[in-house]
Amino acid sequence: MKITDSLLRSFRVARTYHENSHKVNCVDFSSNGENAVSSSDDDCIVLYDMREGRPAGTLFSKKYGVDLIRYTHGDAETVVYSSNKLDDTIRYLSLTDNKFIRYFPGHTARVIALSMSPVDDTFISGSLDKTIRIWDLRSPNCQGLTNPLGKPVCSFDPDGLIFAAGVESQAIKLYDLRAFDKGPFTSFETRFNRVCDWTGLKFSNDGKQILISTNGGMIRVLNAFTGAVMHTFSGYNNSKGISLEACFTPDSQFVMIGSEDGRVHVWSTESGMKVAVLDGKHPGPINTLQFNPRYMTFASACTNMTFWLPCVDD
Repeated sequence: MKITDSLLRSFRVARTYHENSHKVNCVDFSSNGENAVSSSDDDCIVLYDMREGRPAGTLFSKKYGVDLIRYTHGDAETVVYSSNKLDDTIRYLSLTDNKFIRYFPGHTARVIALSMSPVDDTFISGSLDKTIRIWDLRSPNCQGLTNPLGKPVCSFDPDGLIFAAGVESQAIKLYDLRAFDKGPFTSFETRFNRVCDWTGLKFSNDGKQILISTNGGMIRVLNAFTGAVMHTFSGYNNSKGISLEACFTPDSQFVMIGSEDGRVHVWSTESGMKVAVLDGKHPGPINTLQFNPRYMTFASACTNMTFWLPCVDD
């Protein structure tokens, strides 16, 4: 099924779950699309079975808190996540027996970005200590460190060969993973016409676009090769400067973001036009939004977790 303007406009809330008492800060789908996991500010990790469309269990991380949860490469049984309470160590957890497999210490301030390699056991983390660290799931030791000279959000490209760092909310620096110690091989500045912090960075699945999320009611799509601004999208509510997550659809053709009034806004990356505004009846701001990589569904979350399906007439 092809994702089109009209298909996106047909999306409706299929299920809403009230598993959390505080905001859901992150949601991730497994690479096969059959599982989802969320982390939240009430120290819960909630597992969802996407084939059944229902919660499949809750784990707790009371001591350390939990944020930026990510499935590991090609595995729906293990996750990596950052702490939002006690320390700045990244943790590698088995979901099947709720035991830590490994710890990744090194950052000296809060981790604000985690990105898993799409091809192997490598992952990267960006922190308020102004470093990006490179890790391997098989070793607790940091595999490498780069100082991008500012607060970095970071993400792997879809081939796992390069990673992008959005530095100090004004420049994107691209690094070759195999030669990151030589510094970025290219960088481009891009500034918004209002003051805001960059809160996230994502590549489109075709690798041709980079999406910048902010806390300032604007998001931007750049050409991943030249840094040229393709689109700047606004017109959704974010008056309180909340970190709202934007995402691409899996076909790279659309960009979506939630808003503080509980609606999801969708734009075409080709035309730059807004194609849909979907009301999820969220009582609070949609902090996190993610499209399933394999199935025609997406998740949006405030304190509630909502899964959406298209209503297609046969």
